[in-house]
Amino acid sequence: MPNDSMQTSSTEHHCDVLVIGGGPAGSTAATLLAEKGHRVTLLEKARHPRFHIGESLLPANLPLLDKLGIRAEVEAIGMEKWGAEFVSPWHDNSQSFEFADAWDKSMPHAYQVRRSEFDEILIRNAARKGAEVLEGCRVRDVEFLPNDAGAIVRAEHDDGRSETWQCRFLIDASGRDTFLGNRFKAKQRNPKHNSSSLYGHFKGAKRHEGKKEGYITIFWFDHGWFWFIPLANGITSVGAVTWPYFMKTRKKPMREFFMDLIAMCPALSERLKDAELVSEVDATGNFSYACDRAHGTNYLLLGDAYAFIDPVFSSGVMLAMNSAFAGADAVDICLRQPDKAAQALRQFDRVMKHGPKEFSWFIYRVTNPTMRDMFMSPRNVFRVKEALLSVLAGDIFGKTPIWRALLIFKAIYYLASLANLRRTLTAWRRRKLNIRYVDDAEGAGAQ
Repeated sequence: MPNDSMQTSSTEHHCDVLVIGGGPAGSTAATLLAEKGHRVTLLEKARHPRFHIGESLLPANLPLLDKLGIRAEVEAIGMEKWGAEFVSPWHDNSQSFEFADAWDKSMPHAYQVRRSEFDEILIRNAARKGAEVLEGCRVRDVEFLPNDAGAIVRAEHDDGRSETWQCRFLIDASGRDTFLGNRFKAKQRNPKHNSSSLYGHFKGAKRHEGKKEGYITIFWFDHGWFWFIPLANGITSVGAVTWPYFMKTRKKPMREFFMDLIAMCPALSERLKDAELVSEVDATGNFSYACDRAHGTNYLLLGDAYAFIDPVFSSGVMLAMNSAFAGADAVDICLRQPDKAAQALRQFDRVMKHGPKEFSWFIYRVTNPTMRDMFMSPRNVFRVKEALLSVLAGDIFGKTPIWRALLIFKAIYYLASLANLRRTLTAWRRRKLNIRYVDDAEGAGAQ
């Protein structure tokens, strides 16, 4: 039964689906389910537009935008992104990749976007398509009803009012707040990867010319890597992703520490020498995690509410929106054809695990010297470069036949690692020490 705090709520509502969170995952799911004829309520704690990091989309996002009917709106606010560039201080050259060279030639570009503008387009689209959208409304509590009859959700408006909804199905798209993951104690730090980031926006950064103006650039440096994301209207997003142990060395204000980090990367410093930092410097710590479940009989976890991985390949928004498409299909079946619910949820679970798994293999190795060598001197033997570009484009959920070539790519990586065994072991030990540092720090903090 609902707890006392829920019973005393002054206003009660009913809906088929309640969505927690109005980011890319939540807004997309709300749109799709409303289009399918369900009564959908979306509760978002903030008010749009609001700042969010994660500004680089992938080509695989574009078919999803088409299906939502918002491609033109995103195009109007976006910077065209035709490829990616990698810059390494251990190599004499930079290396560029064009998405048009991927296995599937039909998705040659993507966009870089201000997330405040992009996310607002998505949530307004959900409202236009029939979802009830309430902003400035934070979910405070949830109670699941007996016999899988749904859930009762209590939320608080930013003016202090409390309201209650009874829903048949609950979708957690709360992002890194991981509302249900925390409630179920299901959220677990990724034991194979830990990193921290800090970032800001610059005006006047040096960009490439022509089609390369919108390229995302990845700069490796001794303690991790930087992103350089050109946005519209002359703003460039710059961020550093580094091991948590190095973040712990900070003894200066965040802004000064960030500028010192940039100075450690001469190639990036050159691009920013005439630029002005026009935002605050923000930071996030130890951000790779996953929950031990993606669904129950009457709830789903979407996007970052389920898992978050290192953003080196800009996969976050695409994985979030793709999870919403898969989740909306599953919820629709659960509500309309209960006898097929178990099968639908199993299929949803496979989709949720597939994306992070495929990207993570590369993420775990992206700072490894062997992987850097392969990125900086790519070869298309057995079409492995095309397959790699397909991953970078986010083309991992369709029927593009990249998997044999990716296996060959991985075999080449392992053979090259064995051929440089001493260097490989040194990199492996350094990685283990970094992860052990996080484990020890968290253990000490718990005492």
